[in-house]
Amino acid sequence: MIRLYDTALGEVVPLEPREPGKVSMYVCGPTVYGPPHLGHGRFSLVFDVLRRYLEWCGNDVVYVSNVTDIDDKIIDRARQEDRPWQDITSKCEAVWWRAMDAIGVKRPDHAPHATEYVEQMVTLIGELVDGGQAYVTEDGVYMDATSVADYGLLSHQSLDDMLAGGGDREIVGGSQKHHPADFVLWKFAKPGEPSWPSPWGAGRPGWHTECVVMSLDLLGDGFDLHGGGMDLAFPHHENERAQAVALGRDFARHWVHNGFVEVGGEKMSKSLGNFTNLLDLIDEHDPRAYRLLVLQAHYRSPVEITAGTVTSAEAALDRLDALARRVGDVPDAEPDPDVLDAFRSHMDDDLDTPGAVAQVFGLVTEINRLLDAGDPTAAAPLAAAWWSILGAVGLVPRDHSADQVPDDVAAMAHARDQARAGRDFGTADALRDELVALGWVVEDTADGTQVRRA
Repeated sequence: MIRLYDTALGEVVPLEPREPGKVSMYVCGPTVYGPPHLGHGRFSLVFDVLRRYLEWCGNDVVYVSNVTDIDDKIIDRARQEDRPWQDITSKCEAVWWRAMDAIGVKRPDHAPHATEYVEQMVTLIGELVDGGQAYVTEDGVYMDATSVADYGLLSHQSLDDMLAGGGDREIVGGSQKHHPADFVLWKFAKPGEPSWPSPWGAGRPGWHTECVVMSLDLLGDGFDLHGGGMDLAFPHHENERAQAVALGRDFARHWVHNGFVEVGGEKMSKSLGNFTNLLDLIDEHDPRAYRLLVLQAHYRSPVEITAGTVTSAEAALDRLDALARRVGDVPDAEPDPDVLDAFRSHMDDDLDTPGAVAQVFGLVTEINRLLDAGDPTAAAPLAAAWWSILGAVGLVPRDHSADQVPDDVAAMAHARDQARAGRDFGTADALRDELVALGWVVEDTADGTQVRRA
């Protein structure tokens, strides 16, 4: 049984699904008003790895990640650029999925859009108003945070310590709130803004209401795990939970949050202007390098991404790819159970991916040693386990099966081997340079010169 740090409890505890063998996960997805940065890539990869591992362990996982397609920042950008807000959201969402596909994040089982759930959101807000847990002002409808006895559970703060508003998102009508921690459920529309009808006036839902409605609709009460970046614990997740609790609904059983991507010690974010566009990384480097860097850091720890760390990750991936090509002819075998047990021990210990990555590269060294010693039979169970582990964390070696080596290139590689055998190193070096100039990577192995397309 995997054990994960639960933000609400403040400790590492077993993940105990409401139904054995089935795990329901909700992870807050993008607000589609701009390109994704590396911080978005990290949370997506962290929960992709958790999902993959749970499935690898035999669980039936239902994974939901929403798309926030109505929000103040979307409206602001549309106004600044004099474009329809739907044009902003549709194009930015397409960019999001392109980036997720490039870094190997599996598509969610459900990707609900906030605009598809406005009617249900109005219903939920109406229930809160009717129950006295929400109130109407000149600017919108607000949640009364004092109506939730344990408000502040995720932030581990008392209600009196809460800050006004909703984090870095502008909250209108703050002066009319009954308590600084109260938050908006429904915002009345200004002229020219998108709006939907409601009993209190035309407007749009607040960010926090969107996710609570979508998660409960698709996963049901008491779903197993709610995840996202550490910055979402308060106020977003706190305010989601407050609405469900106020209505007597069971909400998430476990809360899991990942750490930040930092630049110079600061959290990476669009609002700070220090973000690196994820598309730039995947267009200029091997997209798998970012997954490897995320795996090398514990999910709750900060990670700083630099050109140097990306380059180092690409070099490490070359080792994986080289072994993948080499074990292609190793006989089939059952995975070594001790190796798989060691992997489970890492992952079950609060998703210790750094330990799992160290194990992966330890296996690279050991499998290569056995193959160098001419013992493919001994290497086979380790290779089978290695492949299984790579699949469990989504770190798949590049497929070079289509890289057919032309006869003339193969002849040059053979001639190079003959030159080296005759200690004619000048000719061997010249042939290497010629192969490289033709676009081939040249590798010296125990089996002779191996070439692959650069």
